[in-house]
Amino acid sequence: MADNKMLKVTLVKSTIGAVPKHKATVEAMGLRKLNKTVELPDNEATRGQIQQVRHLVKVEEA
Repeated sequence: MADNKMLKVTLVKSTIGAVPKHKATVEAMGLRKLNKTVELPDNEATRGQIQQVRHLVKVEEA
């Protein structure tokens, strides 16, 4: 992976009723409100977070 690749992650489904661990993961990614987008570095840690909450987020390459 390139050093400066980024991913755009958008929260598309509410965390209400989600597993508490998933809520915490979404919060840790910087997503606080529905349909908000954050840019995160494309690394293994971020990919792991995305994999855990893939049913709640949409991911695009920035």
